[in-house]
Amino acid sequence: MPELTRVGLDTGAEAIGNVLEEQGAVLVEGLLEPDVVDAVNAEIDADMEAADPGMAHINPAIGWFFGDRTKHLSSVTAISPTFATQVLVHPLFGAVCDRVLGPSCARHQLNLAHVINRGGGSEAQIFHRDEDVWIHMPAERPELEVASMIALVDFTRDNGATMVVPGSHRWEDRQRQPEPDEIAHAEMGAGSAVLYLGSTIHAGGANTTEDVWRRGGHLSYCLGWLRTEENNYLGTPPEVAARYPREVQELLGYAVHDAIEEAGGYLGVVGLRDPVDLLADGTLG
Repeated sequence: MPELTRVGLDTGAEAIGNVLEEQGAVLVEGLLEPDVVDAVNAEIDADMEAADPGMAHINPAIGWFFGDRTKHLSSVTAISPTFATQVLVHPLFGAVCDRVLGPSCARHQLNLAHVINRGGGSEAQIFHRDEDVWIHMPAERPELEVASMIALVDFTRDNGATMVVPGSHRWEDRQRQPEPDEIAHAEMGAGSAVLYLGSTIHAGGANTTEDVWRRGGHLSYCLGWLRTEENNYLGTPPEVAARYPREVQELLGYAVHDAIEEAGGYLGVVGLRDPVDLLADGTLG
């Protein structure tokens, strides 16, 4: 079986970006300090405990995809200030997104911030590419998304560590399914993360334990002019976003996507003004 390339933060964003673009995925050990992991877990514990594995989804197919042994916590930026101010804006994510997404947009934005808690007995997900949520994009397209799964507890093969298929972002046959010897398992300690491109095939692994919950944070970013998978303006509404630093507000999508310098236009204005300025002066929130 292939192994994911493992790096530390001291490897540097440029080298990490090289691996990500070449292999489609990279495992960053020690991305978050233990105190950050502890704070995020403490801030979401009550909501996660109350989450219903049998919750109704927007479509039955989505419920089938996640299964009935998975607890889902959406809009984590509205629940955990630590996640919003120390994870969402982590410098490595920003640098990687600037490199991968920057050539195709004026700014990148948050696509999805969820915590996925897969319980014992969870079956493996089907292999998929996250970018297929934008299925109507032409086949010839730039990278649309940079995604990650952040371990908030230790990830092991037994408790369902994320499965990733290195190199699949370059497969010409979009219908091809991976062979067993092409699949890597992102076994990693709490605070580490696997970063992967939206075009890389992956899936949540089977949790073969009886009672161990595998808690991981799915955090992804996309081109600033795309419709995001989660409606972040409602998930983290203005009255909540107003409490956060401007950088967080911008990533949440409140900032205008301004391509005027590139002979384009701007997207997302309110009253012909930038919503982050309206948050700053109290007009919003």
